[in-house]
Amino acid sequence: MGKRRQGLGRRELLGLGAAALTAASAGTPPAYAVDKRFDLAGPNALWIDEKRLHHTTVMQSFAFDEQRHHIYAFQVMQGGIRLPGESRTYTHAERKVQGDLCLNRLSMNGDHVDHMYLKGFGHGGAIAVEERPVGSPRLWAEGDINPASGYGRAIVRFRYAAGTVLRSGSSSVAVFRPKPGTTNNNVALDLYRRRMLLRYRLAGAPRYALYRFDDFTAGRFNVLIDFPQPGAELGLPFQGMALHNGYAYQMLGHALDPDHPSSPAGDGRLHCIDVRTGRVVQEQLGRPARLRQAREPEGLAVLRRIAKPRLCLGFAAGPPRGRTYSIYYKQAL
Repeated sequence: MGKRRQGLGRRELLGLGAAALTAASAGTPPAYAVDKRFDLAGPNALWIDEKRLHHTTVMQSFAFDEQRHHIYAFQVMQGGIRLPGESRTYTHAERKVQGDLCLNRLSMNGDHVDHMYLKGFGHGGAIAVEERPVGSPRLWAEGDINPASGYGRAIVRFRYAAGTVLRSGSSSVAVFRPKPGTTNNNVALDLYRRRMLLRYRLAGAPRYALYRFDDFTAGRFNVLIDFPQPGAELGLPFQGMALHNGYAYQMLGHALDPDHPSSPAGDGRLHCIDVRTGRVVQEQLGRPARLRQAREPEGLAVLRRIAKPRLCLGFAAGPPRGRTYSIYYKQAL
């Protein structure tokens, strides 16, 4: 399809903060929070078109702070950077194995506001925002890297601090180990339903586990359901996850180069999973728009506090050392 760009108007942006404060203080879902799911076969609209993050590497994942009108986006650090306390610069490949990330804070139009660095956290495959009625939000991500792979073995919680370097062993980082002995830990939140979704690998096999959010934060890792990741048999790279209204969404797929027919074109998969059963209820194949450059799916997130919630899909594009990101969305429920 052609590009149909629809951003957030001023009225919608102003409404995000008011709705967030109301929902957070009342602790109840808004009127739309019933068992409805996004129709993956519905149309895609372009929201943010080929913006740049602070580093030249690809976006890995993103999440919304709707209360304060920010987007947070992960990327693995580029090469040639020397952070305070480091004796030398490192290559991008070294940063990847070390789990060193740049965390960008963006405006709701996708423009870079500021950033911070996280050392030893992981690949940045997912990020979640815990909005709070008072004070800054708390961010959730993977942490405690497996030195053999660069992926996290735990879930961590921390606060954003622009211009700083946060190390995974810092006392300000809360660490949660719901599945000891696992790796590739990733997280998604649905705070209206007070649920948390964990993705992890055990003995090489990816799985999901669903928890009550308040139990999880208290260290009570009582699993509501645990099931194998659908589509794992396809061998496609995991590219993002989201949780909304009793359904999980996941994105799988390789980068696609339209100039090289031998590239894995059309292997992208978007799944809607009923978390009560672990079964896929809908699958969409392919990409959301005609491609002008090589694009790789990178991240899923739900924009909830507007009249019609959006399932947002991130994509990376552009040449090496010149990567950009775009965000499309589906709105049909």
